[in-house]
Amino acid sequence: MTVSSPEWSTRTFGNEDRLPRVPVPTLEDSGRRFLEWCAPLLTPDELAETEATVAQFLAPDSPAHGLQAALEEYDRSPGVHSWLDTFWPYRYLGRRDRIALNANFFFLFQDSPLGQVERAAELTASAVDYKLKLDDELVPPVLLRGEPQSMVQHQYLFSATRIPGELLDTARTRFPSPERHIVVFHRDTPFRMDVIAADGRPHSPEQIADGLRAILKDGHVADVPAGHFTTKARAEWAVSRKALLEAGNAEALETIETALFCLCLDDFTPSNAQEASDRLLYGDNRWYDKAVSLIVFEDGTAGINVEHCELDGTTILGFTDALLSGSREPREAAEGVPGYEVVEFTLTDALREDARAAGAAFRAYADATATQTVSFGFGANRAKELKMSPDAFAQMAYQLAHRRAKGLTGATYESIATRQFRNGRTEAMRVVTPEVVRFADVLTDENASADEKREAFRTAAVKHVSRAKECQAGDAPEQHLWELQLIGKRRGDTSVPALYSSPGWLKMRDDYLSTSSAPSVNIQYFGFGSTSPQCIGIAYVLLPDRWNIYLSTPKHVSAEMYRFADELTKAVSELQELLAGA
Repeated sequence: MTVSSPEWSTRTFGNEDRLPRVPVPTLEDSGRRFLEWCAPLLTPDELAETEATVAQFLAPDSPAHGLQAALEEYDRSPGVHSWLDTFWPYRYLGRRDRIALNANFFFLFQDSPLGQVERAAELTASAVDYKLKLDDELVPPVLLRGEPQSMVQHQYLFSATRIPGELLDTARTRFPSPERHIVVFHRDTPFRMDVIAADGRPHSPEQIADGLRAILKDGHVADVPAGHFTTKARAEWAVSRKALLEAGNAEALETIETALFCLCLDDFTPSNAQEASDRLLYGDNRWYDKAVSLIVFEDGTAGINVEHCELDGTTILGFTDALLSGSREPREAAEGVPGYEVVEFTLTDALREDARAAGAAFRAYADATATQTVSFGFGANRAKELKMSPDAFAQMAYQLAHRRAKGLTGATYESIATRQFRNGRTEAMRVVTPEVVRFADVLTDENASADEKREAFRTAAVKHVSRAKECQAGDAPEQHLWELQLIGKRRGDTSVPALYSSPGWLKMRDDYLSTSSAPSVNIQYFGFGSTSPQCIGIAYVLLPDRWNIYLSTPKHVSAEMYRFADELTKAVSELQELLAGA
């Protein structure tokens, strides 16, 4: 007897209510997994101390049971799609440092023969086409191994903007967006341009190109770039935004915040992929609070900068793939060239000085960041030929390079997508296992044989794949324990369980390597800033025949990142030879 597969909806959001919910882990499971995850990073004394705090956390009289009960009750509440529904906004919107460079991420698109205006017009027309398809639920839902993935994040692509708050930011969003305009930034000056006519017809790429040429010829240059405000720490930006509103800038802010997206035309030609990537991560001529900013340099090189609070990399990859596919629905174009107008800000002397200081502080912050691109003619196909999971190969190479560069194995984060669940986003995976530690030990042991090294490598890789599958299934402790901590904070609980000050909790989450992958043939590089003073950010694009990596770290420890990059080059070659010699 054959069981027929369910008939999944072809409408964009047609499967959301049929997706399984993220399972709520039990206290016992998260306590056990937490000890497993942090143990390889701890000394015996630190592990014993952490084990004691976990036992205390799980004890019958522990306040953790009340927090767990509150979480389970929340998960059952009407309108709640996931026990993480509060966690995600709190995690992203609650951060108080600057989001520019620290939280936003970028993709550098593959090269195109088009010049700046033509490429910008093509990308804009394709983005508008995607918006119109999304409004009609005509973007096909993503299926992964036959299972539908959550598409909810697609509702936050257009007319979505992060609004700074004193204690917590908010996400301003509306779906479907009734707006018809984008905001074009040129020489730090915002221009409003309608890309959809009043009757709903979109402008053609040729019409958009003519509109963009008119903007490029416009001599208006803002005396002080208002976009600099968006580079400030969030509470400080909230104060500045209040002052902007009091100075009569409600209409200007409304125009930018409701725009479908930003299009940034930069007067700059990058000399190479790294320089392009750096500018995508922390360039001027931006409004960093905007969910989506398409960026096109003077020579037609292009990419995207994304505000992270409601959008993850997999959603942006799907959007990017659609933009760069070159295929749009045949539509009747609007008439004429889209008009434009300058978005004028009225700045007091105090606000002018505030914006200038913000711009100078951000430039200094960017200057204190070191980055490097690394590229290998090795890809997923070669890893599979060697009977190795491509991601496991990449992660083991990072571990070996890090051990050789810094002499230690440190906490390593990897983002794992969980969009097969309702409202699914990502799960936090911790890469370091006892098998990884042994792998690094054996591979750096001069007396170990090739067979011993191969066995240690394959054992660590198998464990890596196993843990990744657990995370994909929602069987992971960190976000669960973190949300319990946040529930206590939101309740105003003054006593914090000792687990949250234990060596295990603190060490496991103190990243030495922060890693995330974006596999798409349409992008060259993907990148983000590092997450702590000793951290190396590793954003990698693992393609069938290529592996491109963007590294970032604070400049004062940049020598360690450069050493890591050198060791990574050696490790990739060595690990290939090791597997090939089996």
